[in-house]
Amino acid sequence: MSDISQLGAPAPRTGDQQQRAAVGAWAVVIPGRRYEAERLFHHDTLELTGLADGPRPAPGDEVLVVTDGEAPVVVALARVAVDYDGREGPDGGEPRPDDGTLVLTYTRRAFDEPLPADGLTVDGLLTRLDPVTFRDFAGRLAPLPEKTTWLVSIDLPIEAPSPAEAVRLFWSYVMELGPRELPAFVSPSGDELAMQAFVLGDEANLDPEEDED
Repeated sequence: MSDISQLGAPAPRTGDQQQRAAVGAWAVVIPGRRYEAERLFHHDTLELTGLADGPRPAPGDEVLVVTDGEAPVVVALARVAVDYDGREGPDGGEPRPDDGTLVLTYTRRAFDEPLPADGLTVDGLLTRLDPVTFRDFAGRLAPLPEKTTWLVSIDLPIEAPSPAEAVRLFWSYVMELGPRELPAFVSPSGDELAMQAFVLGDEANLDPEEDED
């Protein structure tokens, strides 16, 4: 006969269920200028500073990355990789002093199709969220399209005494000017007629005749 005290008792949680229950959810707010900078280059992580005061996420916690301003948007999902709170040192060394640095690993980027943060209440740079709220916003992000191959190029007319010097000047110009001043031309592999120009992470029309029309 079954033990009566166990009748109706909830089933014990599995290891995965216990881990999910222990994972926290947060929203972190970044300035608009930081968002624009993140859009220009591919980064695997997002490092934030100045978070020494107040509660902070633990490694493994999930994070909504939200812009500030009058119309905030969710631009990415991330997971806490490192919290420099003095508990752990890099490479097993001495504990690092708490300098308020938080390192997030991107798990989903929505830089090109951000989600309006309607109904999301944040308090300062870092806000603890209900896990249900996090999952609601995460589930509303547009699904990632399938990967395809793109041809990306930058055309620069360069005067130089030799091909090797022209290449050196090319890379110097690319590093100096970067995506803020240089247009990049993108087309699907095998379809050069579909080429598009991008400046500052957005599609740009570089045809002066079309602008006049």
